[in-house]
Amino acid sequence: MLVNTKKIVSMSEANQNFSKVARMVDEDKSVVIMKNNKPKYVVLDFEEFTKEAVSEEQTLDRIADKILEENIEAFKELADR
Repeated sequence: MLVNTKKIVSMSEANQNFSKVARMVDEDKSVVIMKNNKPKYVVLDFEEFTKEAVSEEQTLDRIADKILEENIEAFKELADR
């Protein structure tokens, strides 16, 4: 995930004005909260979170399919034991 520098707020700013953070998320779909000058937290729009989760699950499914395809004979042999 690339970080847009316009979507960064400090921890103290997030604590003092969470409604501002929420508005930023509404506009930009995510905000990075810095703690001790380092990225620490990401606040994501729920729909964006869901898209990321589905995309990650599909990627894992493709990897699993590839491993199964490349090693099908070994899996068959193990199943016969």
